[in-house]
Amino acid sequence: MKLAILGGSFNPPHIGHLALASAVIPLGYERVIFVPAFESPFKQGAVGANPRDRLDMLAASIPTDTRLTVDDSEIRREGVSYTADTLNDIARRYYPDGKLGLIIGEDLAQDLPKWHKYEEIRQKAEIIIARRFIPSLDENIKLEKYEENNGTKDKISYSSATKFNVDKFQYPHRILENAVIPISSAMIREKIAKNEPWKYLVPQGARVIIEERGLYFQFPPPGSQLPSSLIYRMEDATRFLVSPSRFLHSRNVALLAADLCIRFGLDSRRGYLAGIVHDICKSFSTEELTDIIKRNGGKISKMGKKKPALLHAPAGALFIREKFDIQDEDILESVRVHTIGAKHMGQLAKIVFIADKIEVTRPSVRPVIREMCQHVPLDMSLDELFSLILNETVDFMRSRNMDISQETLRLLDAMQRKTDSN
Repeated sequence: MKLAILGGSFNPPHIGHLALASAVIPLGYERVIFVPAFESPFKQGAVGANPRDRLDMLAASIPTDTRLTVDDSEIRREGVSYTADTLNDIARRYYPDGKLGLIIGEDLAQDLPKWHKYEEIRQKAEIIIARRFIPSLDENIKLEKYEENNGTKDKISYSSATKFNVDKFQYPHRILENAVIPISSAMIREKIAKNEPWKYLVPQGARVIIEERGLYFQFPPPGSQLPSSLIYRMEDATRFLVSPSRFLHSRNVALLAADLCIRFGLDSRRGYLAGIVHDICKSFSTEELTDIIKRNGGKISKMGKKKPALLHAPAGALFIREKFDIQDEDILESVRVHTIGAKHMGQLAKIVFIADKIEVTRPSVRPVIREMCQHVPLDMSLDELFSLILNETVDFMRSRNMDISQETLRLLDAMQRKTDSN
């Protein structure tokens, strides 16, 4: 197999790295190996993520892409990483067909003949010089590297804004005509530290790790008991299990639930997750829903027997607990009762119920109700909003001669009596 190597700090990895690796494949290489440095000779003392974090971000950035892989040899060796040593190590373990491709940016190419054991690098690798984003002079980054000098390694500095001059590079090489994406890891770190937009400059997997581990933040955002990876995993699962239109409904419910949580002082991440998964079992057959409920010791209600489609709510709560180990009782309740409600519902369950009934793709929602939920008056309590939406829901069902569960009617009566007493 023809292999190429792309080394670097990847602090953090970003979409420019992935685009660069993909651009090498058409040159005849079948796989590109990302090799994160333990400590790059070009960036000694760099701040940011530790080697394990950078390795994890890279691995999480390339799921399912068999053209790309990650090798941790430089991290395992520790110390300053030299390209010649990595080439020898990769060749010894991977048995590539022909020479390894060595991808380097034009910002480093000019000094390539000064690299440690350069002659050995020339013999064992095909040099591939890629166009890179070069910071402008006003944001120039000073980098450091080691130059071998009479058996000693002297640290020198150079400018990353130095342009590559192909006429002066008189060594065998290939020029990669790749698209230049104006992104650098230093830029992303700075944006995160300054709380500027950054999330779509890195792959999703890296984004989750940055958020969960609080990497690069000057002031880490307020914590939540829900890790980002769980939310992404549940959103992916929902998208896989339901139809496209149902998933858009679920995401709209999640967004509105998150907004309402902020308005009423609840954790918006829990609201988003509850909204995303509330219909996760909507596409399951009656037999599958019944099996989930009975397998987990539940019982089928009279309304569930009469209207099997309603079983997706109690089955959904049991399903996410069984398959994804969701133990948050408020989230489980929100999924379990979002269709017909229940007495003594918690705040999160009420919010998901509201969001499910009036999100933007729902037909027949009165504009005044939808606008009120988008701009909840400051003097309106959650119970008052819930009672309003519950009344709207029951009135709509009655206008369509739809069956209304006794549980919903009891809940409506209880909410009306509560409103009257206030």
